[in-house]
Parts: sequence; structure tokens; C-alpha cells
Amino acid sequence: MKATAIDATQSRLGEGPCWHPKEQVLYWVDIEGCALQNYNPATGKTEEFPMPERISAVAPFSADSLLLALHKRICQYNPATGKLQQLAEIHDDPAIRLNEGKCDLSGRFWVGTMALDVRPGAAALYCVSPELQVQKVLQNLTISNGLAWSEDGHTLYFIDSPTRTIQAFDVEVTSGEILNSRAVVRVPENSGMPDGMEIDAQGNLWVALHGAGAVVCYNPETGKELHRVQVPAQNVTSCTFGGPNLDTLYITTAREWLSDEQLAQYPLSGSVFEVKPGVRGRKVNWFGNSQS
Repeated sequence: MKATAIDATQSRLGEGPCWHPKEQVLYWVDIEGCALQNYNPATGKTEEFPMPERISAVAPFSADSLLLALHKRICQYNPATGKLQQLAEIHDDPAIRLNEGKCDLSGRFWVGTMALDVRPGAAALYCVSPELQVQKVLQNLTISNGLAWSEDGHTLYFIDSPTRTIQAFDVEVTSGEILNSRAVVRVPENSGMPDGMEIDAQGNLWVALHGAGAVVCYNPETGKELHRVQVPAQNVTSCTFGGPNLDTLYITTAREWLSDEQLAQYPLSGSVFEVKPGVRGRKVNWFGNSQS
């Protein structure tokens, strides 16, 4: 399979794609461009919403607002009015920024961090309750990245990118406590670095391979590769399922830090790409389960 670029979707560092089921648009973030963006496949139109700082993740919040992960805080944002309201500060270190974030089936927002200089062991994974209680769940990470949950919510899949490993944890659904870490997929050294991740309706994991120009589908029960989507951009960052039937895989990429030679080889870098892989995804989880 090969993904195709969507016009007028280029970002410096595209990440965090999220299909909004009410608006029927795809949101994603441009981390280094400090902007939230969206794309409406019905009209072909795109919009950009500038932010005052880096933005790393977006999730549905209410009928008219979104939950955003900014540099070191989470905020409620109304795209129609531009109102941005801080809800919680995750940490107080300006040398560390938030990274990948998603909501679980109970409406909790899980968000990781990474140091701006990518120092090993400086990152962590946090869980923010609907009551805005912040809990550090994992520490001594380097690049806290992909997140996905099994259909019943009892298994969390997680990526700390430099480990080249997808971990699984048992989840105590009521409290959100995670236990019993184990490796379910190991990405070979020559296959890029695992970045963002999504889970499909069959329970298989779709993983963006940064540096390899691909999204690969793995069976977490066996660790085996099932499908591969070629992306004409070297640094693939994340993916999600969207569209009215949740059967389109949207893929974000980056052009930041590429050389002139690399940009000449991959001129579509930074675009959002799309492909129909023949499977469907699952509906997105809302913060606080406001629309569940």
C-alpha cells in the first residue's frame, strides 16, 4: 500500500492526528510551527489556529471545545472564539515539553514528555483525570510516544521511542493504575524508530516508523508485521483512522530538521497523507467521556 499526500496540509512537525466525529474533520498539530490545524475531507478545506507556544496533542472535549497539550500544560480551546483556558500544569521545567497524548475509555488524558535536547531518562508519562488531578505514571523515559488501548480498556500499549519496543501494561480501569509491563513488538534496528500509534477495530497496532517512510501494522499477540503502508516522506510521525466510516488512515509527517538534499528527495515531507488499508478504526475517546 502507498499513501498519498493531501493538498495544503504541510507542517514543520506534524503530529497527533485526531478524527473529530461531531465535526467530521481531522485535527492535527504542528509542534514546531505552534499551530493547531484541521482538514475537512468533504470540502477539501484546511484551517490553521496559531498557538502561543508549542502544541503536541489534541482531543475532543465538549460540543464546542478541544483539549490541547501545549508546552507544559493542558488547556481547553474553543476554535470558533479562539478562547484558550489553562486547566492544569503538567510540570514546571521549560527544558521539557509535552509530546503524544490521548484519552482512554474512562475519559482520562494520558500525555508524555520529552526533553528538548532528548536527554535519556528525562521524560515521563502522566495521566490527567477528568477532575484535573495529575499523576506521574511512568518515569525515566526518553521520548514518551505512542498510546493505544484494547477495546475493553484493560490493556495499554505504549512506546518509548528509543527502546524500539511496544510495551503492553495491564490496566486497572477504575483507578487507571498500570501493571505488568511486557514487550509485545520489537522494531528491528534498520526499520526506523517507532513513533505515534493507533489501534484498529480488530485490535492490531498501526505504528508510524520515523526515519523509515512507513506505517506498519503489527499483531500485538504475536509481534508479527501484518501490513505496511509506504509513505513518500522519510519522517513519519503518527496516524489515526478517520472519515465517516473510520476506514481512512491519516498519517502525519515532518519536514523539520531535514537537509536540503532530503527535502529534494522527499518534497512532500510535512504533509498529511491518506490511505484506505481495508480495515476500520475505533471512535475517539473524549476527555471526561463527555460525548461517550
